[in-house]
This record gives sequence, C-alpha cells and structure tokens, in this order.
Amino acid sequence: MKIAIIGANGQLGTDLVEVFGEDPSFEVIPLTHKDLDVTIPESLRILKELKPDVIVNTAAYVRVDDAELYPEKAFAVNAIGALNVARVSSEIGTINVYISTDYVFDGEKGKPYTEEDVPNPVNVYGASKYAGEIFTRNYSEKYYIIRVASLYGKAGASGKGGNFVEWVIEKAKRGEELKIVNDQFMSPTYTMDVARTLKEFLKLKPEFGIYHMVNEGYCSWYEFTRAIFEILGWEVEVKPIKSSELNRLARRPRLSALENRRLHKIGLRMPNWKERLKRYLVEKRYL
Repeated sequence: MKIAIIGANGQLGTDLVEVFGEDPSFEVIPLTHKDLDVTIPESLRILKELKPDVIVNTAAYVRVDDAELYPEKAFAVNAIGALNVARVSSEIGTINVYISTDYVFDGEKGKPYTEEDVPNPVNVYGASKYAGEIFTRNYSEKYYIIRVASLYGKAGASGKGGNFVEWVIEKAKRGEELKIVNDQFMSPTYTMDVARTLKEFLKLKPEFGIYHMVNEGYCSWYEFTRAIFEILGWEVEVKPIKSSELNRLARRPRLSALENRRLHKIGLRMPNWKERLKRYLVEKRYL
C-alpha cells in the first residue's frame, strides 16, 4: 500500500513515517512543506503524479491563541488546505485521512465525546478544524476523519516550539514556578500510539467516517503535570490555577476528552495515557 504523509517532519508526521516505514506492506512517501503547500492547489500536483493509495494529511495551523488574531491563517491551512487535499484525493481515487482535534467540541457535555456527538467549537482553531472535517467529508469519495487530542511526541510540534511535557520539564530544571490549570480536562496522547494504531486501522480498512484515536482515560493539565514528575521521581511543586487566571486569547473547552467508541467496535484499543506517558519518558531517556 502506497501512503503519502503530508507534514512528514511534524510531531505526528515524524512518527507516522517511522512506524509505516518499518512495515514492508507499506511504501511511505514523506512530504514536507518544501514538497507541497496544502493552501496552494497547484502544489498538490505531486499527489496526482505519485498516485498514492492513501493520503494522511497532518498539516495544521495549531497556534490556538494566534488563530484568534489571524483566523485567515488557521482557515487557510486547516480548512481550505483540507478542501484542496479532498479534491485531489477524489480525483485520483485515493483514501483521504484528515487528522482533526478534540477542540471541535465545546467541552460542556460533562463526559468524554464520542464520534456521534455534534461539534460546536468555541475558538477559531476548533472552527477551522471543523470546517476541514466538513470539506473532507463532503469532497472526498473515500475518507477517514481521525480526531486526536493533546499530542506530545519525540519530534515536538514545530508550530508550538516543542510539546507540553518538555515545556514543564524544562521549567522545572530552571527552577521556575509551575502554575498549571486544573479546570480543563483532556485526553493526553502519545503520537507514537496514534501512528501504530493508524497503521493497524488502515490495514483493516473499516467503514469510512469519523474515528477518535486517543490514549484511554483523561485528566486535567494539572494532573498530567503531576504525573510527569511522579513518574520521574522529582520533587517539584506544581500550583493548580483556574484557566481564567491565564487571560489567554482563545477559549478552551472545559472537558474535551474523547472516547474511542468506534475504534473499540473494530477491535482496536489505545493504551492508557499514564502508561504511555511513562513509555515516552523512557524513550526520551529521562528514566
């Protein structure tokens, strides 16, 4: 199976290239921003020439607060970019995999969201990703929308300058005060687990549609931070604060945890978030 990975040098893309590349049943075509720009339809001609069986679109504008100031940038990549990829995928008869987010939800449900829940984004970033979902669904003949959440991976997110785990560890090393919100809950997810699960998922080729793909369970950002230092065995003081104290530009969902209901129905399970956090810390040689 020939698989083209857009955003191949990103946090998730790097792990996708590694995982799919290790499996002889896949021929991996890594595509970075130098190879194509999803916002420019003409640059997607390379996909018509390569004719992959699957396109995985990980390209995304992920700066949540900046998106409030520059909505056109977020929509250019997350929505119009998705539209451009969807059109090409339909033209060449390719399966289109769009990586989406938990931020398509408003966080008011009070428990984890399933694939059947109706999105209602509360910030520009979430709205742009939801628009990307709509374009993917309505312009692709064959598609999977894969919702992930609160990603952290060995490569780090270039758009954010790393990942949350590394950020808190570096602050602790410098002896800086750690104030972390305890009223926002999510499903922290290790990118390597998304990559491995997506590989098995594509081998199964289940019914087209929306699937959630996050590490099992959920926690607050404060609980996540505490877990990092508990696993490391470090004595670090973490002060819980309310999200309102941060004065951030973009609203965040209060509880945007996802449930992998459709994934379970096809026999796939993601590992627990705390177990995989430890694995990440081991692979990064902190343990």
